[in-house]
Amino acid sequence: MHPIERLRYVARASGGDQRMLVRETAGALRGLRMEPAGLVVACRRIVERHPTSGPLWWFCASLLTAADPFAIIYDLAAEVENDPTPDHLYHLLPDDATVCVVGWPDLIGDAVMRRGDIRVLAVDADDEGRSFVRRLQHADVDAEIVPSSGIASAVLASDFVLIEAMAATSGDSFVLPPSRAVASTGYCSEVPTWLVAGRGRRLPDAMFANMVARVADVRVPWDASAEPAPLGLFTTVVGPGGAVELAEPLHGDPLAAECPMAYELLRISPI
Repeated sequence: MHPIERLRYVARASGGDQRMLVRETAGALRGLRMEPAGLVVACRRIVERHPTSGPLWWFCASLLTAADPFAIIYDLAAEVENDPTPDHLYHLLPDDATVCVVGWPDLIGDAVMRRGDIRVLAVDADDEGRSFVRRLQHADVDAEIVPSSGIASAVLASDFVLIEAMAATSGDSFVLPPSRAVASTGYCSEVPTWLVAGRGRRLPDAMFANMVARVADVRVPWDASAEPAPLGLFTTVVGPGGAVELAEPLHGDPLAAECPMAYELLRISPI
């Protein structure tokens, strides 16, 4: 496939594994070997098409702030591909635990499928939860779909609530609806509620704010494709470096930005 067509494919793709999106974007951009101005436009258009993908924002920001972006393009993709977050989650969950999740969380899904002994209650979100449950059942994992009306019951029946962040910053996260309702129920019910923020999901504050602004619809906020969830709702953050208990005194910011600020991405490309 020609690099231009591959880039168009990535831009048109909806949903999908975030690691796959980064890998395909890296392959397409590497094939183009474009001038810096062309790279800026291409990166802008990618994040415009995928405004809720933290890993793509991280990837594009890292490229645009690098001295030689094409020399590191595959290294960046490999960082996302080899994200150790699922490995940490695999070891952190106790035997035979029941977890409540939302939609189809890529990193959480990796961990629970490898474990095999975890029971999953998946709150449906745009039918992603149903697809996730079918995938787990095909892998012989005990999983059930939960309608939005059953959020409270599912949380109370769980040992842990696991929410996967699309993106995060020092005091906030961006998550798939209805993750905030699920996390709030876990917080009020004193069920351990973990935010899973894998490689490439932690962004600078200004970039995160721009990302949220592109998605939030103040006229019909309940139809937005993602929603903010404050860090205060979570007891633990699980990321590439392992787990950080938020109730304990923190040494550093567990959601410190992983990439430099790329102001070029904040502008909308002309059509």
